Amino acid sequence: MRVSVFGLGYVGCVTAACLAKAGHQVVGADINGEKVSMVNAGTSPLVETGLGDLLQEVVGAGRLRATTSTEEAVSCTDLALICVGTPSRENGQLDVTAIQRVAESIGQALRLAGRPSYTVVLRSTVLPGTTETVLIPALQGAAGPLPGLSVAVNPEFMREGSSLRDFANPPLTLVGCESAATVAMLRDLYAGVEAPFVHASVRSAEMAKYVSNAFHALKVTFANEIGDLCEALGADAQDVTRIFLMDRKLNVSEAYLRPGFAFGGSCLPKDLRALLHAARSADLALPVLSEILPSNESQIQRAVSRVLGTRRRRVGVVGLAFKPDTDDLRESPMVRLVESLIGKGCEVRILDRSVSVARLSGANRRYIEEEIPHISSLMSDSLPALLEHADVLVIGNSGREARQALSAARPEHIVIDLTRGSARPE
Repeated sequence: MRVSVFGLGYVGCVTAACLAKAGHQVVGADINGEKVSMVNAGTSPLVETGLGDLLQEVVGAGRLRATTSTEEAVSCTDLALICVGTPSRENGQLDVTAIQRVAESIGQALRLAGRPSYTVVLRSTVLPGTTETVLIPALQGAAGPLPGLSVAVNPEFMREGSSLRDFANPPLTLVGCESAATVAMLRDLYAGVEAPFVHASVRSAEMAKYVSNAFHALKVTFANEIGDLCEALGADAQDVTRIFLMDRKLNVSEAYLRPGFAFGGSCLPKDLRALLHAARSADLALPVLSEILPSNESQIQRAVSRVLGTRRRRVGVVGLAFKPDTDDLRESPMVRLVESLIGKGCEVRILDRSVSVARLSGANRRYIEEEIPHISSLMSDSLPALLEHADVLVIGNSGREARQALSAARPEHIVIDLTRGSARPE
């Protein structure tokens, strides 16, 4: 394929060299003449293991050259990868000025060349909506009517110091695009990359890179805070971490990493409080761990606000225990939600057959009778009765009852699904 790469910084230079190594004909473009000269001389403009040798190889073979001319890069290629930087401004806002400038430059080049079709792929890290509100308007505004113009998002997953290996073996190749033809083109472009090819919407692709980086930052900070806490409590941080990492079922896994509602139960809140108390006793600040419970509480308050925002008083709640298929109400976020709604004057009815059985059989009876008798009296005997009462239907967990309720909900019901879709019928 004939490919241009705009921006010969870290991402662009590595991408251009690796695509050229894969056999594609690549033209790198940058406004920095010094970078362009270094690439054309087969010299790396940045420090990255193996990149200098690779540039020398592909430039020497005639598969990669660089230019400061957008017109030259566009005229001899069919696809452009935008790899320019997106730095932070002082207030943290993303600066997408470089993307806008490059897009306008590509659009002008397309208009001057009279190209009937062209593909522009954004590889820079951008927030959801950037392609739609910045890249496409800049391209179209400069290019004029161009029905053959196609746009996609293709975030990179490379680490400095190991970028050549990461390009060849990334965790996945992610493409956000609405055009099947463009997706097929990018599948061909990365045919030699050993990774699952994932096709998503544009905004999902834009967001996925941020989620990955935020989680990586969280993991580093979490590990460091745990290390500090281990040291304060006399435990061996490396040994504790080794044991922690052995659990691939719950700890290092997909477990608990699905958006939903707040956590509760007899373990997580209690154990977090114990750790934080121990840290305070040792005069140790744990900023990340200290914000977990407040963040969890904010999920409950957001749910309360969503229900109250409907301006309806008759509320039906499906699921009261802290998770489906249990009768455990201890520190259940759904109990907190119901108590808040009752306090705000809502008429609440609840369906949770596991809790109803516990109320009758005594499995959790003492807690129900002593701690939440006012909620116990609100239990509904059947789904039809709950739906008849409710103007607002709140789904609190993803169990069978929730799926049945969603299937049976009528158009007049306002549905608030706190599971964020995981309870939807298949």
